[in-house]
Amino acid sequence: MPFTFNAGDYPTCPGCYLMKNADGYILYVGKSKNLRSRLRSYFTQQHSRRKISQLVGEIASIEVVLVNNEAESLLLENNLIKIHKPPYNRALKRDNSGYAYLQLTSERFPRLDVYYRNRRRKQNEAIPENVQRLGPFKSAGFRDALLEFVTEHYGLRTCKTMPKQVCLLYHIGKCSGVCEGKISEPDYLEKARQAAELLSNRGQGLIETLYGQMEAYASRLEFEKAQQMLLSIRNLEQASDKQIVDREAVIDQDVLYFGETYVLIAKVQEGMLSNFQMQELEQAYGEVACDRFLVKRYAEERPDELIVNTVADLKRVRASLKRGGKKLLKITEPKRGLKYDLLQLCKNNYEYRINRLHR
Repeated sequence: MPFTFNAGDYPTCPGCYLMKNADGYILYVGKSKNLRSRLRSYFTQQHSRRKISQLVGEIASIEVVLVNNEAESLLLENNLIKIHKPPYNRALKRDNSGYAYLQLTSERFPRLDVYYRNRRRKQNEAIPENVQRLGPFKSAGFRDALLEFVTEHYGLRTCKTMPKQVCLLYHIGKCSGVCEGKISEPDYLEKARQAAELLSNRGQGLIETLYGQMEAYASRLEFEKAQQMLLSIRNLEQASDKQIVDREAVIDQDVLYFGETYVLIAKVQEGMLSNFQMQELEQAYGEVACDRFLVKRYAEERPDELIVNTVADLKRVRASLKRGGKKLLKITEPKRGLKYDLLQLCKNNYEYRINRLHR
């Protein structure tokens, strides 16, 4: 039976959409600043591309995920495509595509490199700790320019395999020459540590450094370079805009928003939002429904932390989940900050889905 599109079923806010076939298999993942308008275009326009017409003919349902802004929709789309590998998505399916970070390598003599996050980490695979990265960057051109600036600013090596003698980059002042001992190992590692500091705190230290370099160019009347540096600062400030769907973290979290009869669960892997799942709550039979749900669902497999909007008896839930020698599960009920923002995002998606159910 052909899919019937009803524009009123979809919001006008930003988000991602997952088009599925009759078996629930994800065919295509997209994003838009206005979900209703974008989805309407699939069903009201004549498509010159055969592939789009074929996609529309296979659609049996459309799931949407609401986000706060366009940046979040871009990053979430990137995550979802890499996780689900939909057949109708050509771009972003490769792991080394999309929005990358800058990261110092873990080599004896670290260098700055482009890093793409693993969005398909296997269960029980170790999560790296104490890694300092900056990003993700929506512009590859700006990311690469920033990599070049930080590398030159601190004299970090760029070679993947260290040579025995210095190359041209040392002679033109763009490398410290650690390969030939032109700088001692402790001094080089201190330079790398300073570069790592710039990658922390969402780039604020780097912005200050760029401002200093811009002023130095201006004082030497190198106004073209100063203007280019100002452009880099503006790009970095945009890259640091608040978004909560792709962050740096070394733990896995489940975010649960409980309503009266349903719960919405958002899975966050190493700071990356991966999916939403709506489940109906069982009748409590004397127990509060949310507490019973937590004890039953997380008795065996569990993330590192649960973020919830309500829990009736926290001590009792923790005690129940600790039975059998299991480690104490961290359960957080935030009132402010990033975790609260994640809960609010869950609330928005919960309310949208509940309204759809009751129509």
